[in-house]
Amino acid sequence: MTDVRMVFMTVPDPEVGARLVRLVVEEQLAACGNLIPGVRSIYRWKGEVCDDAEVLVILKTTTARIDLLRDRLVALHPYDCPEVVAVPVTGGHSAYLDWVTAETTP
Repeated sequence: MTDVRMVFMTVPDPEVGARLVRLVVEEQLAACGNLIPGVRSIYRWKGEVCDDAEVLVILKTTTARIDLLRDRLVALHPYDCPEVVAVPVTGGHSAYLDWVTAETTP
């Protein structure tokens, strides 16, 4: 297991995703983020089944920055209850993992 975490978040469109990723990268809360368009989300919200087009955002950060990153994303996100989930990275290219750590160290 490494100290690196991948954070998954959905956003309503690419512009919102790019704005959020740019901010958290500038603030060194994440080393980078990928925006994957064309996601279709089907979910229950307030008693109704919804079917929406979204963009998936994958951010790379560290355990030390995860709480700050999550709180910042929730504060900036346009949704009432945004998806922000983190998963541990259990392996990977050590130079890349070192880069993520370096880029998220203030």
